[in-house]
Amino acid sequence: MSIKIGLAGNPNCGKTTMFNELTGSTQYVGNWPGVTVEKKGGKLKGHKDVEIIDLPGIYSLSPYTLEEVVSRDFMINDKPDAIINIVDASNIERNLYLTTQILELGIPTVVVLNMMDIVRKNGDKIDVNKLSKLLGCPVVEASAVKGQGVKEAAEKAIQIVNQKNEFTLPLTDEVKQSIEAIRRIVDDNISYEGMKNSWITIKLFERDKNVLEKLKISSVVLDEIESVIKKCESKLDDDSESIITEERYSFIGENISKVIKKNHKRSETTSDKIDKIVTNRFLALPIFAFIMWGVYYIAISTVGTAMTDWVNDTLFAEIIQGNVSDWLVSANVADWLQGLIIDGLIGGVGAVLGFVPQIMVLFLLLSLLEDCGYMARVAFIMDRVFRKFGLSGKSFIPMLISSGCGVPGIMATRTMENDRDRKMTIMLTTFIPCSAKLPIIALIGGAIFGGASWVAPSVYFLGIIMIIICGIILKKTKLFAGDPAPFVMELPQYHLPSLKGVLMHMWERGKAFIIKAGTIIFVACGVIWFLKSFNWSLEMVDAGESILADIGNIIAPIFAPLGFGDWQSAVATVTGLVAKENVVGTFGVLYGIADATEEDPALLGNIAGMFTMASAFAFVAFNMLCAPCFAAIGAIKREMGSWKWTWITLGFQTGTAYMVALLINQVGNAILFGGSIVGAIISILIVIGIVSFVIIVSKNSIKTQTTPKLSYTK
Repeated sequence: MSIKIGLAGNPNCGKTTMFNELTGSTQYVGNWPGVTVEKKGGKLKGHKDVEIIDLPGIYSLSPYTLEEVVSRDFMINDKPDAIINIVDASNIERNLYLTTQILELGIPTVVVLNMMDIVRKNGDKIDVNKLSKLLGCPVVEASAVKGQGVKEAAEKAIQIVNQKNEFTLPLTDEVKQSIEAIRRIVDDNISYEGMKNSWITIKLFERDKNVLEKLKISSVVLDEIESVIKKCESKLDDDSESIITEERYSFIGENISKVIKKNHKRSETTSDKIDKIVTNRFLALPIFAFIMWGVYYIAISTVGTAMTDWVNDTLFAEIIQGNVSDWLVSANVADWLQGLIIDGLIGGVGAVLGFVPQIMVLFLLLSLLEDCGYMARVAFIMDRVFRKFGLSGKSFIPMLISSGCGVPGIMATRTMENDRDRKMTIMLTTFIPCSAKLPIIALIGGAIFGGASWVAPSVYFLGIIMIIICGIILKKTKLFAGDPAPFVMELPQYHLPSLKGVLMHMWERGKAFIIKAGTIIFVACGVIWFLKSFNWSLEMVDAGESILADIGNIIAPIFAPLGFGDWQSAVATVTGLVAKENVVGTFGVLYGIADATEEDPALLGNIAGMFTMASAFAFVAFNMLCAPCFAAIGAIKREMGSWKWTWITLGFQTGTAYMVALLINQVGNAILFGGSIVGAIISILIVIGIVSFVIIVSKNSIKTQTTPKLSYTK
């Protein structure tokens, strides 16, 4: 018999860590909501017939965010055999709020007190037996990071599969009478379809729209229920949902002192002392900027560069290209096939894979910051900044995730309950440089700026600045006007990163980059080589007379005002829409990678001749901010729910990228190289005019449209 067990809990309770321990999976563990944006499954180690489902981290089963809908639909519709409810034992009072809701569903449940090592370190004590009797279900102590108690929790869940959970939330007399009145009405008129009646009646009392829709209650019965609710609300002078919330916290508050003994002599924690500095109102942003500069300096300018030089100079240029070329010559392989293999496939893919060491070092450093708890503080810091400009602090979490890949970053917007904020975040989140864009930064930084350490961090902060500026502009439109939703987030205690977790995270992100280079980039480089080697009559020609050059010359004038109006950079930019790595892959095919990082490199020398410093930075800026790769575009379509919104997003991103690159090139050349002052002024006026026009037109003619979504008022 197959057994299905769901893992449920608050964000940052250690749920995904426990899932990885139970299944041997390698899901990413993060310190912010949105790491698990869909339910994910895996087989329990040693039990092929037991499936573990990792549900999104949620604070309640009220369907206000997409994550809460996913978790609740699984528990109600998929009917799991058991639930393992992971509770952060160091913050047990707040975590038990979700526990009371899960227990009401009647599903056999095991409560796992995770992070017990922190509880013991703080000098607190929890009476597990008393808590088990209070909740009416098994309670297990655990520390998922250390692998303690994890197996016991799974075994206990398997044991209770066929047991009934009879937990009922104790209620005050007035509320209890109202709930019982609703139950009598429901018993006479409604089929529960397998749902526990005590849970149904409480949800009806709360006016839960999902439950009302599922039960298809007649208007007559609804009127009866509404009469009971209003009577109770009138007596208690509060709305029904807040009444039930108060009942839950009253139950928890009255009983928690019976099961937990706090160490009141506990001194200020190390986390508190560190936070006084890194979250200081004045020091927080400079510290963040310095740390990110250090991360990119190590990854791009020092350690990462040394390893990348070896990969390019030795591994690809000497070992792979040299040996493969010698073998092809000795085998009398046709010249065109030699060109395809050496210059097209190895040259193009090698140009991309050459940056793997820098990417791996970057991911290693970012993983250390995330795993120790600092990046969660960054989200808190940026919330203060974002809210001053009318943006939601929750927006920064998808943007942090996008530093690895834009696809999970876009999907992480599901944690946002405000539809306006969610759509705006999707439009802006790919402004943060992802791993695929890093080779572009490194290539241009090395070719034009001599590997200066300020280039990569400046591009990262350009993304953040553009998010703020574009957020301000979008908030001025009728489409996105309104106050942002409040941002509430648990700040985990600082801890030493897990070596296994950090390396796993680094490898998972790096592996995705390598796989893309071996598939999409491999094919794209072959196509690009063919187009740059043949003319329309399928005769082998120089690149300047090729099909690719003809196509590039048609689109190049579009980019001329941005400073890169040659056909090579134009086609590189366009191929980057398939996958951003293709930008570097295209240059690799066009110029080769041999000796690409020495003092007079063929690749970097050719690229350096195509740009000024201003136009080079404009090229990077455009490719950072414009429409993302096809995979991310697909994610935008799924999350937006329509092609209309997808095209609005892509048009906004590409238009923004064009205007930013225009200003950088025109103004930069005017200031640094004596370029046209008139051109710079005209560019500024054009950008101001376009932005003003968009805001005015939006306010006058666009009606706010949102996807169907549950809303509530408190």
